[in-house]
Amino acid sequence: MPYSTLADVAPGIDTSPRFPSAAPDTVIAIPVRNEAERIEACLRAIDAQDGVRPGSLGLYLFLNNCTDGTDRIVAELAQAMSIPVRVRCVTFDGAHAGWARRAAMDAAAEWIGPDGTAGTILTSDADSRVPTDWVVRNLAALNAGADAVAGRIQIDEAEWAALPKSLRARGKLEDAYSDLLTELEARIDHDPHDPWPCHRTTIGATLSVRLSAYRLVGGMPMIPLGEDGAFVAALLQHGLRVRHAKDVVVTVSGRLVGRAPGGVADTIRARCEIPDSLCDARMEAVPRALYRYLWRRRLRRLHATGRLATTRAWSRRLAIPAAEAGRIAQQPLVGLAVAEIERVSPKLVYRPLGPKQLPRHIRVASLVLVVLRAGAALRSRLQSPTPASPLLPEAKAMAGDPVSR
Repeated sequence: MPYSTLADVAPGIDTSPRFPSAAPDTVIAIPVRNEAERIEACLRAIDAQDGVRPGSLGLYLFLNNCTDGTDRIVAELAQAMSIPVRVRCVTFDGAHAGWARRAAMDAAAEWIGPDGTAGTILTSDADSRVPTDWVVRNLAALNAGADAVAGRIQIDEAEWAALPKSLRARGKLEDAYSDLLTELEARIDHDPHDPWPCHRTTIGATLSVRLSAYRLVGGMPMIPLGEDGAFVAALLQHGLRVRHAKDVVVTVSGRLVGRAPGGVADTIRARCEIPDSLCDARMEAVPRALYRYLWRRRLRRLHATGRLATTRAWSRRLAIPAAEAGRIAQQPLVGLAVAEIERVSPKLVYRPLGPKQLPRHIRVASLVLVVLRAGAALRSRLQSPTPASPLLPEAKAMAGDPVSR
């Protein structure tokens, strides 16, 4: 992205001349807007990374539309950091979260190597604090075979304690149910590159990606909202390996007024204002979740054997018109095919729960998992090669198991 076309680019700060001339092979890219109160904690946490090979790590800060003195704070801190820092200051009326993160990550990619594919980009938020092992944990997961790593977040402890008790109680229920759904999905529609234990958080506060994968999918989507989720979805749809690592955890703020519309702050505030607002889309009822995971598993198998294109029973049962089914069946990438099927099928529309429904579905999901875990343990003892996961007859009936029909 040519920054000169964006608007009024201020001179950048570049501390890299103080360091060896070789470009870093790992760069942290952070978009920044009006973070005078939190940017120091963010940068000091990044500068405290342990176990990183000297000379391998750099930091790129993309400051956009800052009016609170953030630029002056960054200028002072950058000169004293132990890693090279590049800073760009931009004023642009059309700025939004996806645009800013894309600009930061594109610049990080250029710094690593404009024509290369080797290297790693990490991204976080300017109000976040990464742990001292954040970089090495991300690199470890990438070195183990992942193309990208999505970490988890926790809200600052003091700020979390100041939020309404009802919101904190709801948060615990949602976390518990999300973990149960994730284990159900991992056991039914197993991904060998992202096995349980894992999670399903996708947030810009903690993402890392191989440079080759970043370039393959065309970079971070330049959309106003949900760029992080769209980016991970694009990686998966292109058949790339995304590890949702539970041991990568970043602390974020619990403020009610954020910088990016639709971000964590807006979500917290909306749930304070409307306690009974619906949960996230994937927090659907157990029967619907089982139905979805079983269909995903079947569709992947059909695609792998070429039967997605030679049979139409799957499209009739998912109420997908023949023309649409034929188009989707020609998709060479299974991730794109499954994502498109979920998008067009009226049978796979997400219907999220309300918070009052969570306790009952937590109990149901827990019971189903008892059976799945027992089945997995039995298969392990018998050394059975059969990969299918058993379900309670009642669970199959609720889910409308597409595999058994």
